Amino acid sequence: MLFKRKDGRHVVIIGNGIAGVTTALALRRRDRRCRITIISAESDHIYSRPALMYIYMGHMKYQNTKPYEDRVWRKNRIDLVRAWVTSIDTAGKALHCDWTDKQWTIDYDQLVIATGSTPNKFGWPGQDLDRVQGLYDLQDLAALEAISDQIETGVIVGGGLIGIELAEMLHSRGKRVVILSREESYWDNAMPREESLMVGEVIREAGIELRTGTELKEIVDDGHGRACAVITGDGERIDCQFVGLTAGVRPNLSALDGSDIPTGRGVLCDYSLRTQVDDVFTAGDCAEFVTPEGERNVIEQLWYTGRMHGEVLGQVLAGEDATYDRGIWFNSAKFVDLEWHTYGQVPPAGRPAPDGVKQLYWQADDARHAFRLVLDADGCVIGVNAMGIRYRHRVCERWIAEKRTATDVLANLAEGNFDPEFYRRYEPQIAASLRGQL
Repeated sequence: MLFKRKDGRHVVIIGNGIAGVTTALALRRRDRRCRITIISAESDHIYSRPALMYIYMGHMKYQNTKPYEDRVWRKNRIDLVRAWVTSIDTAGKALHCDWTDKQWTIDYDQLVIATGSTPNKFGWPGQDLDRVQGLYDLQDLAALEAISDQIETGVIVGGGLIGIELAEMLHSRGKRVVILSREESYWDNAMPREESLMVGEVIREAGIELRTGTELKEIVDDGHGRACAVITGDGERIDCQFVGLTAGVRPNLSALDGSDIPTGRGVLCDYSLRTQVDDVFTAGDCAEFVTPEGERNVIEQLWYTGRMHGEVLGQVLAGEDATYDRGIWFNSAKFVDLEWHTYGQVPPAGRPAPDGVKQLYWQADDARHAFRLVLDADGCVIGVNAMGIRYRHRVCERWIAEKRTATDVLANLAEGNFDPEFYRRYEPQIAASLRGQL
């Protein structure tokens, strides 16, 4: 089967995650005539990956995780193709596709690679056994659901956001859950030490076994190709019926096998999302921005950065001059019932703070609320971290962008708080403590 070019430009996007879909919609707003096709083997429509845990826990239905109604694609004349891309011919501008027992070719004029991420594996013995998986897509969710009744104990390998989500999912169904984290404290490669220790205590108090400073050595085969236990680096055996691999993700480059599209850790591109091959672009988790010599290339694997990539790329594909600029970094998450918000530059425990940086930290007596300001050598705020207290994104971003001093920020802390009514307010205590540290 051959999908030939029709009249007009044909833009083909591999991947229907937030980056690929945003690219398609941003392009359609600017160009009503071009043909747009999105290819995905995972699902017919985009859905929210962070919502997978809520589907499993019964809080949401799959239909409610879709950010757009199904009719949006027909309304915007965007064709959806369910298939795997098996190879890319950049010279002939063609994609070779496969689905069940059918193979065909799709021609393109411009190609967007938005293939997202895939869970990391580090060569552990037994990592490819049955009942060993990550939590990245609908197929992972279906595989977990299929064996849930057989699980008494689940072992999660790796900390971070996906690790705690998978742990909460199993815990919600009454399973014993053990998390193996090689860091000294939970996710200390992303959080300062105090906040990391706080998260670890919250996890343990919820009834989840958290073992820090512990690595996976081996996953044990039960003799039938299924996981039945893990062996830690210390030689301990933990019997289990499920192993979750959540030690981070890496760009998914499987569709590029055998192609001439240059890659490093991801698909190499400039800040207009152009690759080093004419008419081939990239966006989202799989994109690797090439930086000036001497600097480490940048890979961004967050929902909001993928969306920003797509908005910029839609402009570029429409012939506009556009360059991606993430702006001030931010992120947020919930660890069991503890919320975390971070903005700007907040050095994690696993890396030394830059010279001249000063940090001011307050923690409530209950060890469930904390606030951190990070200052540069001139005393201006460059980072904000809040645990258990919600702070407005736009306010924190403005403090950093306008280079507000710590004194000014502390005088206006209440402006940033957006906790619901009747929540306890901690601004007086925070301001008094941090002023004393100044």
